Order: sequence, then structure tokens, then C-alpha cells
Amino acid sequence: MKILILGATGRTGKLLLQEALQQGYEVNVLVRNRSRVPLHPALTVFEGSPADTNILNNAMKGCEAILSALNISRNSDFPWAALRTPPDFLSKIVALIIELAPQNNIARIIVISAWGTSDTRNDIPWWFKWVIEHSNVGVAYRDHERQEGLFAASALNYTIVRPAGLVNSIQSKPVIISLNNMPKPRLTISRGEVVKFMVQVLQDDLFLRQMPVVST
Repeated sequence: MKILILGATGRTGKLLLQEALQQGYEVNVLVRNRSRVPLHPALTVFEGSPADTNILNNAMKGCEAILSALNISRNSDFPWAALRTPPDFLSKIVALIIELAPQNNIARIIVISAWGTSDTRNDIPWWFKWVIEHSNVGVAYRDHERQEGLFAASALNYTIVRPAGLVNSIQSKPVIISLNNMPKPRLTISRGEVVKFMVQVLQDDLFLRQMPVVST
């Protein structure tokens, strides 16, 4: 199967690309700078912005699924740091995906959102909610909510993966999968476990039109 990965040069996206190639997928990636992507015989690199309709459409050709690790980025991890991407970056790209995917016979979409969006807002700790509501972290959460709404209104077979707080640990731990806050999620999950979960969801066609929360 050939898939398109968006966000393949980010901290989570790099691991997603690595996992997909290790699992034997043919992969297209769409990145702003091709020099940031390692060479691989099963990898085809498209250079440009995913907000560019023509470039995104070309990158989709021949693919059966799209996996996205795109996010709203800031100049640093400081919650009040200035944005590097437009505040509606994700939702604008999702609108393009919804338009272009059927034209390319793609129905399967798996994207990363966040625990604390929409119906899960009241499930997160109060201090986490305060940070979302009072800093630029909230910009990403609001756009995640917009992209979730767009997918829910579409005919695509999406899975929205909502990870708890992302950490860089390399330790492997069992993933807790929560729907409707059952079981109650823990506070963190490693990026590596998130990407393994995403690829497993693709392989086994799991959680169609659902938004599972994942933690460890």
C-alpha cells in the first residue's frame, strides 16, 4: 500500500515516517524542504506547502490513505511563544483534503489531534485546561477542534487520534485506548507509541469515524 504522510519533518512526523517505512509501506511525503527527509527506496518526496492545492493533489496520486502529523507550531515550547503557522493552518488543509481525497480515490484518513479538544475538554486536569484557555497552546486546540468538525461532517473514513501529553521517552509501554473517557486516560504518551498506534490503526482498519484518546 502507498500512503501519503503530512508533517513528516516534525518531531512526531519523523517517527511516523520511520515506522511506516519499517512496516513496508510505500510512502509519499509533502515537505517544505526535501533536504530534511532521508533517502529511502520506498519514499517519494514532494516539496512545497500542503496548503497548495496543486502540490497536495500531486502528492496524493497513487495513495490509498493519508496519515497526518501536522500541527500548529510555535517558535518554542513556551506556551506563550509566537506562532510560526497561521492559526487556521490545520483546518484549511483538512478542507483541501476533504475536497481532493475523493478525486484520488482516497477514503482513509488518520490524523493526530489532542486530548482536551471538543467533548474531551472537561476530562483533562484543571491546570491543563487553564493553559489551553490562557496561552497560545489554545490556538492549536481550537484548530484541532475545527478539523475534527470538518472530518465528522465529511464522508471520509477518518480516525482522529487524540494523544495525551506528548513526551520523547523511548520506553515502550502498553497503550491505553479511551473512548468517552473510559478508561480514564493517563497524562502522557510517547511520540513513538502514538505513531505505532497510527500505523496499527491503518493496518487493521480500526476506529473508523472515531476519535480515540491514547495514553500510557
